[in-house]
Amino acid sequence: MMVLYKPNIDFLSEHAVDPDKRRYAVPEEGPKHYIDIDHYGKYPFDSLPRKWNDAVAKYSEDSLNTYGIVPWWIPTMLYRLTDAFKEKNQAEILRYSAEIGHYISDAHVPLHANSNHNGQFTDQKGIHGFWESRIPELLAENQWDFFIGKADFIKNPSDFIWKRVLESAAAADTVLKFEKELSQKMPPDQKFSFEERNGVTIRQYSSAFSKAYDASMKGMVERRMRQSIYAVASFWYTAWVNAGQPNLSQLSNKEFSTEDHKEFESLNNAWRNGKIKGREHE
Repeated sequence: MMVLYKPNIDFLSEHAVDPDKRRYAVPEEGPKHYIDIDHYGKYPFDSLPRKWNDAVAKYSEDSLNTYGIVPWWIPTMLYRLTDAFKEKNQAEILRYSAEIGHYISDAHVPLHANSNHNGQFTDQKGIHGFWESRIPELLAENQWDFFIGKADFIKNPSDFIWKRVLESAAAADTVLKFEKELSQKMPPDQKFSFEERNGVTIRQYSSAFSKAYDASMKGMVERRMRQSIYAVASFWYTAWVNAGQPNLSQLSNKEFSTEDHKEFESLNNAWRNGKIKGREHE
């Protein structure tokens, strides 16, 4: 599969964030990124059916969308990616490969599986970006190991992603608890620092606080990132196998259409306008 993915790594990297950009333009996009699974009781949330139709019958589609649908949305994206492989449509393969990777990675973030998703209920606002952005920015490039090995065929993708979501849900309390405990030990002038970014001075979590927090979680962020990388590769591989393992050096539609480029630009505009208006999302 390297003959397809490696030459197009720049496209995949750039467009992996398209689902986040779409949240500024399409209201229905948001629930696809998370699930407030604690709304459904206590771990392991047995009252929540794992099959979409059963869940809709019990709770209604509107209610499910209110609390997030990421574990049901990923199999839908897998189906679309598999169809793109069957049709040997390179543009669609790359589009869906980039986007399914985003949703799978979101499912590996503990606060994407908890209603207190940004610490808004516990006076910890900002913890979401702290966990998934600030810590990787500091540590990923020089200290973490992202050599994962080979992808595997996933026999039951739905079961696979539900297990990852439950792992995220189980870790959410640790993410919140350890930040709270460390904040009580470290005064604000040590917890935060001012750094220049893109010509603007911003206040953010200090390097010392970030590293201490990561150490207290025993490398959780790196571990979940490694698991998400493996999962994304395995979903790509599974879609290709289920499509009959087409020759990826003999694909059609290698160039994106004018309409595709207009869509990409509209997503960029929606994102830029949303940022200007101060809209926030996780």
